[in-house]
Amino acid sequence: MTRALNVHRIAPGATVQDRGRTGYRAFGVSQGGAADPLALAEGAALLGQSVDCAALELPGSGGVFEATEPLRIALTGAPMRATLDGAPLVWNASHALPAGSRLEIGGVTAGSYGYLHVGGGFDLPLQLGSRSAHLAAGVGTAVQAGDSLLVGEDTRSGVGLCLPQDSRFDGGVLRMVESFQTAFFDPATRDRFTDTTFTRDARANRMGMRLDSAGEGFATSAGLNILSESIVPGDIQITGDGTPYLLLRESQTTGGYPRIATVIPADLPRAVQTPSGGVLRFRFVLRDDALEAERKMRDHLRALPKLCVPLVRDPSQIRDLLSYQLISGVTAGDAPDEKE
Repeated sequence: MTRALNVHRIAPGATVQDRGRTGYRAFGVSQGGAADPLALAEGAALLGQSVDCAALELPGSGGVFEATEPLRIALTGAPMRATLDGAPLVWNASHALPAGSRLEIGGVTAGSYGYLHVGGGFDLPLQLGSRSAHLAAGVGTAVQAGDSLLVGEDTRSGVGLCLPQDSRFDGGVLRMVESFQTAFFDPATRDRFTDTTFTRDARANRMGMRLDSAGEGFATSAGLNILSESIVPGDIQITGDGTPYLLLRESQTTGGYPRIATVIPADLPRAVQTPSGGVLRFRFVLRDDALEAERKMRDHLRALPKLCVPLVRDPSQIRDLLSYQLISGVTAGDAPDEKE
């Protein structure tokens, strides 16, 4: 039988994602890949496999899935309600998925993007060196009900690990560095931007998110007369009406709107995981601070496997409890009787 995960129901816009594709920006194709690359690395650590393995990215809600053969799975990213044949599953942990069992993943309880990982990764054909769907570039397609996602060979066997819950799912402060056009905004406008509390607009996707705020927009002395040039995820463009847009993994590769700043890569997972209506603030940092944050992020990614700890299950949720050996050790058998 083919080793696969059958999709019975799934949220709109769900896609298979890995770390994306590099080397094609000159041809108008941005890197793409998992919206939250930290969640991708967390799943790899929980399953003891390469971070290059592709996972299923679930925007806001999950679906119903069934394995054709026994699989190992991990659930990371934005916490979602998940059950296996009706029994609740712990998020940010790895589990066994028996063949024929019913895995149900509901809506997010915080954040925006959840991830379903499988041991061996999803074995989709490589396109431009990646298994990621890049819908904005016309590469790949969204996963739909009725699809059967092939799963690669799994060389490991362990499950039952978990990682500490992260705090990146409720908004917060995003650090940013100056962009090529930051100087086009006068000091008062830049100060007002960092003093403003923004909310993530519901109009957001893998290309970018609109940032809403009270008060007037943010204008630049250069207006919109700026030559189109290279842009990257994290850039904050200011449109003609003064509205900021934070560009994300599938952003266009060039653009002419002025950019007030660029969010550092280490803070992009927090940005993309901010839910609709979530609160965001921005703070300028120096280049050296941004490089130090990047170093700490890389150190954290390398340390993830060592941060995995055994998952302590709630006995009330273990339906086959009597099959477990709950007492270990032996006695000599000749201990004297205790008398009351």
